[in-house]
Amino acid sequence: MNSTEIDNRIIDGKGFAEGLRSRVAEEVTALKASHNGLTPGLAVIIVGEDPASQIYVRNKNKQTIEAGMAGFEFKMPEDTSQADLLKKVLELNADDKVHGILVQLPLPDQIDEHEIINAIDPAKDVDGFHVVNSGLLATGQKAMVSCTPLGCLMLLKDRLGDLSGLDAVIIGRSNIVGKPMAALLLAESCTVTISHSRTRDLPDVVRRADIVVAAVGRAEMVRGDWIKPGATVIDVGINRVPAAEEGKTRVVGDVAFAEAIEVAGAITPVPKGVGPMTIACLLQNTLTACKRQNGLEAD
Repeated sequence: MNSTEIDNRIIDGKGFAEGLRSRVAEEVTALKASHNGLTPGLAVIIVGEDPASQIYVRNKNKQTIEAGMAGFEFKMPEDTSQADLLKKVLELNADDKVHGILVQLPLPDQIDEHEIINAIDPAKDVDGFHVVNSGLLATGQKAMVSCTPLGCLMLLKDRLGDLSGLDAVIIGRSNIVGKPMAALLLAESCTVTISHSRTRDLPDVVRRADIVVAAVGRAEMVRGDWIKPGATVIDVGINRVPAAEEGKTRVVGDVAFAEAIEVAGAITPVPKGVGPMTIACLLQNTLTACKRQNGLEAD
């Protein structure tokens, strides 16, 4: 396969995300101009000093500001109590300048993650994790949708157009990706199978799929010979593995990319695939939340 053929099969999530952020910024500018300076506001709470979370939150705040939105960042110490974190969430629920609230995960052991997430006003739950939004999505109603699966769906529709009737296999059953991804694809009239690491004959299950969404968290678990020729592969995995150079690491997905690209009709790389879409969709969700809370039309 030559380089042009390879390039044509790669789904450029980074490029798509840049375009989405640009469109969001244009909408924010128009919203401010037409509604007396109304500015979507995103509040991010981070508890503790996890380095990966710190970097991610910085990127979120930077891109929020670049899109013309208001960014509010709250750093709380590792030993923050459940009560103190709940108090902060409730304060933000009541703040009219804040339209979206995100509590960065994971949280320290002393805090009940589910209780915190479900304390967020569902209308401000731009991560789409609240049980109300999960239920609305599962029953085909208007909801705030989890950012990563929303980004995956955007990439699929951009590449394939109408998804109706396609056979989709999701590898992974998490509340963050697997389950909401299934609901989104069902809404697009796909035939959906949720599989996971304990699925019997998993390779054979995957081989029948027109769409494969890999979100199982195991480095390069999905091999090239699992992929149906011409299938579209969305790799959500982010795994660090040893690099050739001693002491260094590299990032790979849940799919063996070099093998899969020989077979797939289209595939997201890792990095520069699904990853950039998550923050872009977070900005889109914050804009949507702002519009809905102010009685304006929003998709």
